[in-house]
Amino acid sequence: MSEYIRPAIASGHPLVSEAAAFILRLGGNAFDAVIGAGFASAVVEPALTSLGGGGFLLAKTPNSQPLLYDFFVDTPGKGLELAKIEPLFFPVTVKFPGSKQVFNIGPGSVAVPGNLKGFVELQKKLGRLPLSRILEPAIKYAEQGTVLNHHQAYFLALLEPIMLFDPYGRRIYLKNGRFVSKGQVIRNPDLARFLKKLGANPHQTLDSFYKGEIARQISADMKKKGGLLTDKDLADYKIIERQPLKVGFSKYTLFTNPPPSFGGFYIALALELISGSLPEQATFGSCEHLLTLASAMKEVEKYRQKLGCSLKWPDETWFKEAEKQIRATFSRGTTHISVCDQEGNLASMTTSNGEGSGYYVQGTGIMLNNMMGEDDLHPEGFHSSPPGTRVASMMSPSILFDTRHVRLILGSGGSKRIRSAITQVIINSCLLRLELREAICNPRIHLEEDTLQMEPGFHEEVVKKLSTRFQVNQWSRIDVYFGGVHAVDPFGHQAQGDPRRGGAAMVLDRLDKMEQ
Repeated sequence: MSEYIRPAIASGHPLVSEAAAFILRLGGNAFDAVIGAGFASAVVEPALTSLGGGGFLLAKTPNSQPLLYDFFVDTPGKGLELAKIEPLFFPVTVKFPGSKQVFNIGPGSVAVPGNLKGFVELQKKLGRLPLSRILEPAIKYAEQGTVLNHHQAYFLALLEPIMLFDPYGRRIYLKNGRFVSKGQVIRNPDLARFLKKLGANPHQTLDSFYKGEIARQISADMKKKGGLLTDKDLADYKIIERQPLKVGFSKYTLFTNPPPSFGGFYIALALELISGSLPEQATFGSCEHLLTLASAMKEVEKYRQKLGCSLKWPDETWFKEAEKQIRATFSRGTTHISVCDQEGNLASMTTSNGEGSGYYVQGTGIMLNNMMGEDDLHPEGFHSSPPGTRVASMMSPSILFDTRHVRLILGSGGSKRIRSAITQVIINSCLLRLELREAICNPRIHLEEDTLQMEPGFHEEVVKKLSTRFQVNQWSRIDVYFGGVHAVDPFGHQAQGDPRRGGAAMVLDRLDKMEQ
């Protein structure tokens, strides 16, 4: 298989893709590259991810089935009398150009972080380079600084109150008393120093964060400031290996994030519905395409509301009724990295810091997450699960196969829009037969409660037709709101980053290994 594959990377930032390419040229494999890119992403995409967040890696080697590594966050509070504590978190409204979403931040929004442990332990397990080498790009970016591009400036501006919540955040993001903007250089010197320590002594530094001095400092801060994260939460945190959710549709097989996370389940459900309902003659942007897509979103959302946290695959009766309803219509901070190498290793990794809690771990430059403050992750209510429970997620790193070989490595950021973004890219590529660039860059839709959100670019007559079935909100521009799908087609020698999130992709012609 590997002789037909060219190494390729798709991510949310040019410097992240460059970091992965650097590591591949050093002689690293796809897993070294994706983890090194994850560290780099935590530096240059600070509004989307952090070492204080959580994530998932879907990994496949040439001679094995895909395996899902879950290093997402846990519910905090071990060792506390939770009934006597009122966690401190408060709402922040993020205003997108055509919509808005409320998140909660502050110490009480912090869940047990998994990214740092996941990155270090999985690189040791799956990679082959010393950790110090794959950290080189991230250390360089944090120490020397990076110029804020248009997309990152926009994301940071959306989250300004969060980025300035902590004194250390104000050191990074205020320049001459004003919030940073496009073209300015941002540095994170504390993070650079922490990463150098991590590279020099991975075990000791990781142990300090989860079981030692840093863990005790975090626990003391949380107790003082109204958070629930304790040193026992950190000491007990573990990476979980899971068998991916596997679903077939048409001639394709999708491997994605399984329950207890939500996202992959609902992507699979939508693909099953759409592949059975989309007319053969449908083209992108046609009435048949968009009515099928929007109606499937509506049926999946109805089923989601009915299920709550109890993910159960529906029976054939439900599918028949849902498809009947579809045919009747014709009368968050998250980022993703996809990597393949020339040996045939495949890596799909999605990580997130939520929107960030605003709290920085002293001396590390790491902002912790606000996963306990995101309502879509807690359908039964905030802090309703006991401490130590792995929080479910919408993140859905995925690998898609056709009858012969791997077709796509993909995933997305975008909070509630992750599942609709990934579903649309798969449908565009596989059923509507678009090139990968078009499949990702073409306009999208998303059903939010009873409103069909639509990016511009669809034909006016089609929008009017949809307006007879749905309440339509047409946006004036494509936007980060609609997700950020970064994908690689290994055998097609294609890679594409999502322009909504400043995506950057690279297909490498050859690998001239650097001196090690």
